[in-house]
Parts: sequence; C-alpha cells; structure tokens
Amino acid sequence: MNKYYRFIFLLGLFVTILQFTVTAQNAKITGTVTNEYNSPIPFANVLIQGTSIGATTDFDGIFEFKTLPAGIVTLVVSYVGYETKLVYEIEVFNSKTTFLKVQLMESSANLKTVEITSSQFNKTEESPLSMRTINATEIQRNPGGNRDISKVLQSLPGVASSVSFRNDIIIRGGAPSENRFYLDGIEVPNINHFATQGSSGGPVGMLNVNFIDNVDFYSGAFPSNRGNALSAILEFKQKDGNSEKLETNFTIGSSDIGLTLDGPISKKATYIFSFRRSYLQFLFQALKLPFLPAYNDAQYKITYNINQKNRLTFIGLGALDDFELNQKVNDGVSDLDIISRNNYILGNIPVSDQWNYTVGAKYNHFREKSFQTIILSRNYLNNKAVKFKDNNELDEDNLIFNYKSEEIENKFRFEHTFRNNGYKLNTGISYENVTYVNETFNKININDDIILIDFKSRLNFNKFGAFAQLSKSLLSSRLILSGGLRTDFCDYSETMLNPLNQLSPRISASFSITEKLSFNSNIGRYLQLPAYTAMGYRESDSLVNKNNLSYISCDHFVGGLEYAIGSNSKTTIEAFYKNYSGYPLLLSDSISLANLGSDFGVIGNDRVSSISNGRSYGLEFLYQQKLYKGFYGVVAYTLVRSEFGDKNDKLISSAWDNGHIVNLTAGKKFKNNWEIGVKWRFSGGTPYTPYDLQTSSLISVWDVNGQGVLDYDKLNSERLKPSHGLDVRIDKRLYFDKWSFNFYIDIQNIYNFQSELPSYIDVNRDAANAPIISGDNPNSYETKYVSNTAGTVLPSLGIMIQF
Repeated sequence: MNKYYRFIFLLGLFVTILQFTVTAQNAKITGTVTNEYNSPIPFANVLIQGTSIGATTDFDGIFEFKTLPAGIVTLVVSYVGYETKLVYEIEVFNSKTTFLKVQLMESSANLKTVEITSSQFNKTEESPLSMRTINATEIQRNPGGNRDISKVLQSLPGVASSVSFRNDIIIRGGAPSENRFYLDGIEVPNINHFATQGSSGGPVGMLNVNFIDNVDFYSGAFPSNRGNALSAILEFKQKDGNSEKLETNFTIGSSDIGLTLDGPISKKATYIFSFRRSYLQFLFQALKLPFLPAYNDAQYKITYNINQKNRLTFIGLGALDDFELNQKVNDGVSDLDIISRNNYILGNIPVSDQWNYTVGAKYNHFREKSFQTIILSRNYLNNKAVKFKDNNELDEDNLIFNYKSEEIENKFRFEHTFRNNGYKLNTGISYENVTYVNETFNKININDDIILIDFKSRLNFNKFGAFAQLSKSLLSSRLILSGGLRTDFCDYSETMLNPLNQLSPRISASFSITEKLSFNSNIGRYLQLPAYTAMGYRESDSLVNKNNLSYISCDHFVGGLEYAIGSNSKTTIEAFYKNYSGYPLLLSDSISLANLGSDFGVIGNDRVSSISNGRSYGLEFLYQQKLYKGFYGVVAYTLVRSEFGDKNDKLISSAWDNGHIVNLTAGKKFKNNWEIGVKWRFSGGTPYTPYDLQTSSLISVWDVNGQGVLDYDKLNSERLKPSHGLDVRIDKRLYFDKWSFNFYIDIQNIYNFQSELPSYIDVNRDAANAPIISGDNPNSYETKYVSNTAGTVLPSLGIMIQF
C-alpha cells in the first residue's frame, strides 16, 4: 500500500471513530420572509420538505426552527397570493444558527385565495427557457469538481469543456470569451486563475464556493439589463455573513488551502472574508508536468442593512498568479516521447505573472411597488509574459517574446424595477471608462521572413448603455410575454458611437399548455465589443483596427418544451440557432478568430476586421432530479454544430464544434450523512489545423519560431477523437456541538482515459541536444511528430472544518 492510499485508510478510520463521539442534534434555522420590495410577509407558512415540521412567520416576517437534526434540509415557503418557493438543500449545523432570507414573488395571476404550486427550478418572465440554477450544495458535492465552480458548470446542458488543463466554458458552440460573469449583480471580467487575456478560462477557478448561495446560468434569453455577451450570462449570488457570531471555515482541497471568516460587524452589518493559497505547483511537479502554476486569491463581502428600505453591499475579489517552467521535468524520465513532448512545451510556453482584482459597491432602495439599484465597480488586470530561446535569460539576444498589458474598467449602472397590475418594467443606464495598455515585443517568422513586432499602445475610451424590458402575464397567467430593447455604444470609433447601430431587441414567450407542460421561446439580438487586445493594436503609432472593428452581433432563435414531472424533477428539450455577424477576421491569414481556438485573443498583435460570419445550431435534452428521498441526478445531451467562414467564405467547423456532448451525474445520500456521487462526461472531438511540415522544418523558420507552422489552407480539416471520463466522489459529514467536519475523497478520470490533443512537430536532436540538419535538404531540420495526450487518474482528498 503506497503512502497516498495509506493516508486515505487512516483518515477514513479517524472519521469512523469520530462518528461515535457525535453529540445531540440541536440544529437551528432562523430566517425572514419578504416580498420583492423587502417588506416582511407575516403568517407565511414554512415547512421542511418531507416532514410534518413547520413554522409560521411573525409580524416581522421572521420564522425559526429549533432542535433539528443536523444535515441537509429543503424548505417550502408559501403564502396566499404569492408563488410558493422551495429553498433547496440548506445545510444546518449543531454548532451555529443558519440564517436565511427568503423572497417570495407575487403571483402574476394576482390570486388572493390560491397558493401557486412550488418548484425547485427557477424561471423568470424575461428568461423562461435556457436558464439553470445550481446551489452551493450541488457545487460542493459535484464529482470531479473539487469545489471549483467552473468545473461544475461543465456538467450543464450545452456546455463543452477543453480536454487540456483549462476551465474554458464553451456554450452552444460559442467561444469562452462570449460569456459574462456577475457577482451579486457586479460584473467580474473572469472567474479563473491564469486567464487568457481577450478570452477566459484557466486551470483553476477563482471563486470560493463558501461564499456562494446559488448560480443562475443563462445560455440564451438574456435579460436586457445584461449586455456584452453572446453565449452565456452567469449570475453568482453570494451569502451574507453570519449575524450571530464569528464563524471560521478551514479547508484543505486537492490544489489549495483556505480560510474563511464570517460574522457580525454590528447589529446592522455582517462580513465574510476568505484567503486561499495553492499548492498546485507541487501536484503538477508530482505529475511530471513541464509547467508549475501557483496562485493566491482573496474574496470578501460586507452587507450593511441601513434600514428595511435601504441596503449597501460591498464586494471584492482578487488573485495573484505565478506561472513557472519545470526545468527538471525530465529528471528520472526514460520515455523518449514524454521527454520530447516536455522539451517542446518548455521551449514554447512563456513564463508569466498575472494579478487582478474587482471591487464594487451596490446600493438597493426599496419602495412600495418598486426598487432601485445603483452599482459602482472597478476591475484591474495586470498581465506579463516573457520567453527566451532555449529559456536562456542571460543573453538578451535570445528574447523572443515580451508582453506587458493592463486592463482597467470603472463602471456605473442604475436600474429601476417596477411592478403593477401584472406588469413588470425594468429600465436603466450604464457607463464604463476603459483604459488599456499594451507593450509587445514579438519575433516571428512568416514565409521565411523574420518579422519583428515591437509597439506600445495606450487606449482610453468610454462605453455607454441603456436598456428597458417590459413583461406581462395574460390569459390567467397561461401566457407570459416579455420584450426588451438595449443599446450599447462607445467613443472608440464613429461607427461604434452611433447607438442606432447597436440596437439589440429581444422577446420571450411562455405558454402553459397544461399544468405541467409549457412551450417556451426567445428571439433576440445580442452584441459584444471585440477584445481590447484587438482594439489596442498599433502600427506606426496608429490604431490600425480602429476603422475596421464593430460590435459583434449574434441573433438567437430558441424554442422548447418543458415538462414538470413534480416539484423536484423536470425534463426539457430545446432547439437553438445562433447567427453571428461582424466577427473579427485575422487579415494576414484570412481566418476568423472563431477558428483559432483558445489562441485567438492572447496577444492581439495583428490586423483584424469585423467581416467574419458564422453560425451554431443544435438540440439540447435535459432530465434533472433534485435531491428527493436521498437521490439526485442529471442527464444532459447536446447536439451542436458550430461553423464559421474561411477565406473563401465557405462555412467550416469552428474550433468550438464538439458535435455531441453528454453529461451524466447521479448521487445517493445514505444514513449518518454519507454520500456518494458519480459523473460521466463525453465530448466529441474538436477540429484542428494540421502543420505545414515543409515550411516548419526550414532552419530559418524553426530557429525563430521554435515550433511548427500551421497550414491554413487546410484550416480545421482534421478532427480529434472524442474524449470521456468518469469521476467518483465520497463525502462524509460529522456535526458536533461546537464544530463540524466534512471529509471527501474525489477521484477524477477513474479509468484513466487518455484524451487526444493535436500532435506537436519537433526536430530531431543529437547527443548534444542540437537540431539535426536534414540529409535531403541542407536548409531544413529533420522533424518528427510527437504525440500529445492529456489525462491521468487524479485522486484527491478534501477536509473542511467549521467552528
């Protein structure tokens, strides 16, 4: 038995012994029930699902449960004239009081004597379809997720993932850069460490799940108050701090160690704060990977309830990332293919440092039939990367690539929401001031000519937005209609400054065919600004792309059926069609950026023009069973095609064309707070562009590039094999009078499937590691293909202690 599995055995024995010391069950829940305008609802009924235990709110809307068994419960909250709400999977403890805020929505039918049937599946007037909600418990227990929110999102329908060490979220055939993230309504540019500038993704998520209450995921039917997205909107709703006493949460996961503190500041204010430090670099070193990422992150939220009608919220999220090369990766390795692959990666991946933060404040004012929201925020990104030939930093002549960049956004948004007589109106405006700084040095070889790219750029411009959305229920609430209009414009160029050029209308409809079956649809146009990396590129001190770029446009057509099997389960089927226009095209190679994969926005050192068109379309099926009688599960299948025009305007598969995507998740909760979950995922192979072997092998080309040159005449003409994997997780929770303990074992890719990645081209080398010149052509090196795979069995342990 090796040391790792011996440790698992001993820890499991320790957990078993601890079970016999568990004390009496004295879990407690205290909560308030309010309406949308933060007014308390007295005499509302609160029931623990599956039991006869219930409570009623007092005149202040407060309810309380005492002496509950510690563990997971679901609440059913109802009141006449309001839609019944299920508060799903709340963890309650012996060691502390669980505080809840439950908001009920008035019935659109305006009924006075009827309670509306409850459901655990959120649906709004603006977004009656293509919306999923995940709560904190689902995130924490997700097999293979390791409490990483980005990995958990990859289990949802329509979502594909990269087979490499990245958290790219690819939704309905769209690029990862087409998604937008909001934290308590405040926009966060990216939720991953080691983000690719101009895109998104990275190997590890940045959000601490201890903060998260739930996540609303929109893959279509975006409300008009959310802009600059083409594929998805993700709304993360955070918990408030503990208003009773200080709570400490200590976590050891597979890649980091973290501490979370939350508690009261005063009678009206609470806080929650966390700090995490990674040891991912040690894991990557143990796995014999050629790169060593290390990260730190911090997160906070402060809530100040001024009074019943006024509330202030402050949030912050920041990260410090360091990416180094593992120069000793080949020590003790005998496999020549692995050595060759490691050397190739070491020769091409730059050393990078990155840090970023988002801070924001939100003010809510509640009135009798309306509420107003004011948001101020700032986000900052500092990104540096450098590469020397043969990683020899002592000789400045070996410098191949040196990149420094900053992105700064200062934002303001005002929203007004009003309801009356079955109408709902949301209006608002937004403003952003953007600063983008770029210093780029890059030495490349194009067609046997050495090209030196060396420029400095500073870009400052203003962005504006205005939006409105009106919703109304008809036919005794069997039909719900919602129409919205949004415009975005900026002073980057004259074309972009005209708000009429960027109008984005949308309309949604939901019709209840029967009590359980409904037809839902949405048609909308959504717009997104090109990446700052493309907007800020300069030649001879001029912004060469300024008059060639416009907002990217994507028209969505979505329709589907939803069948509510019960309050805890449902099935949906949706068809979607997305039509893209104005996508940036790389002029030097006449390639749409959608066909370049994750490299499309890394540097932004070339001419582009908004003339590319494309489309994605497909079908989604979902069956979801929320936790009920100990079981939960998700069956999600997506058929998707994603195509963009090549240089001959012929539609070809884009870099995000997965074809078939399957995600299966299932779990069972047992007695004594044991739980087991499994997840199996399948993703069709994505297309890729093969190398131009003849050009790549030229000495003059290889000595500068150090890697193969792609043959863009065969753009995305090859396709990888499908990938799949099985993850298993076992959880055990223990609850004591003054503390609680959660232990889990998570095994990713349990049957060790090796996913295929595009092969590398490398040169043959002699005993002195010098490239060997071809005997047939003295102007070329001898080359070879190096296989490239990803995947390993990855067992991990997690420990969470709360006190």
